[in-house]
Amino acid sequence: MINGSIVALITPMNSDGSVDYASLEKLVEYHITQGTDAIVAVGTTGESATLPIKEHIEVVSQTVKFAAGRIPVIGGNGANATAEAIELTKGQSQVGVAAMLGVTPYYNKPSPAGLVAHYKAVAAATDIPQILYNVPGRTAVDMQPETIAQLVDVKNIIGVKEATGDVSRVARLRELCGNEFMLYSGDDATAREFLTLGGNGVISVANNIVPNAFKQMCDAALSGDSELAKTIEKQISPLFSALFCEANPIPVKWAARQMNLISNGHIRLPLTELSTPNHGLLLEAMKNARIEVNL
Repeated sequence: MINGSIVALITPMNSDGSVDYASLEKLVEYHITQGTDAIVAVGTTGESATLPIKEHIEVVSQTVKFAAGRIPVIGGNGANATAEAIELTKGQSQVGVAAMLGVTPYYNKPSPAGLVAHYKAVAAATDIPQILYNVPGRTAVDMQPETIAQLVDVKNIIGVKEATGDVSRVARLRELCGNEFMLYSGDDATAREFLTLGGNGVISVANNIVPNAFKQMCDAALSGDSELAKTIEKQISPLFSALFCEANPIPVKWAARQMNLISNGHIRLPLTELSTPNHGLLLEAMKNARIEVNL
């Protein structure tokens, strides 16, 4: 299965709000050349919450087309309505994704039993591997390791993206879910430690703008070279807080625009572009991470 450095890819947009497919193709090529191990298309960072189902599936489909088999693409299929998540799952089952990533239903605050029933229903809609996604800071529900363990025997549920920042969960998840269950960090600030403790990979926001360095850090951590991993982490760590100075993906889209990775930093309402007071903060973090910008 997929290991290592995985980018939670932004969805570039034109000034009128439409998807900028030319920039999307450019981003896919950029990550291939930089060594990124896989792409997540239209996850939280890809603004999944504001892309209608048809458009959502089209962006994933085009990402797969641009990748052309050179890098695995994981499609986001999360929704707060199980029926909608199933529709996204069925729609993406025909476009060539390597796996799908489904966030816990947000706002509803389902019980553990509701989470188990939701994920079983979504998994039953396809044979494609499914990755669970726990990010309570955005969804208002924290899927506990004991709940995740109830889904391990579902044949195509193969792992979880754990974005609590609580690295103690690695050991608990390994204990309950076994060594074959894939564990992915969804928290850049604790990603290196997560891998060192037995994680398989990282689905990262910072990877959008420092893909090569992030790849090197992940490879070092996975190979047991903890000192190299720490050295690289120290170089890029200023980004880990700066990229969350406002709601993700506001800062990372702004940063990508300064690097000319995308043609426009547009973001869909209710999110708005990065506020002026935070420009300097993010530019300083980018400078400290040795990122060249074109102002």
